[in-house]
Amino acid sequence: MQTALLAGGCFWCLEAVFASIKGITSVKSGYTAGHTEQPTYAQVCTGQTGHTEAVQIDFDEHTISYAELLTIFFAIHNPTTLNRQGNDVGTQYRSGIYYLDEAQQAAAQAAIAQAQTEHAEPIVTELQAASVFYPAESEHDDYFRLHPYQGYCQLVIAPKVLHAREEFAHHWRQD
Repeated sequence: MQTALLAGGCFWCLEAVFASIKGITSVKSGYTAGHTEQPTYAQVCTGQTGHTEAVQIDFDEHTISYAELLTIFFAIHNPTTLNRQGNDVGTQYRSGIYYLDEAQQAAAQAAIAQAQTEHAEPIVTELQAASVFYPAESEHDDYFRLHPYQGYCQLVIAPKVLHAREEFAHHWRQD
């Protein structure tokens, strides 16, 4: 098993997609890359903690590679918008890859370079060594699955999930 730590806007969006990918055993929403210890959602939403909304992904590298996770990651968010994904604005919505070892760092550098070839604007995804990951409050767990008809889920998350399901059908769970 391996772990990946990624940020790309609202963590509900990332969790909804990655939870549906074969080889991923768990996805946990939370906060990372900031300076406040044990931050809450309310604190992170102020933009004053330095944290970004992120997901911690545990995966079986024999089923899906870290590089494949990064390909999906870059396909489901806009890595060219600084501190923003759609209408979600603030440093807590920045794009980031937080590597756990040198192999992940190298794979992330390669993925960023590849993503840059697909975008006219510069990639602004931050790349840094992982710091403490603080799990989010339990009400954020499985948010899309539990609240599929909530407005944000319908307008923002559902289209991302549909796009990912179509583009990455070979990685999509059939259960």
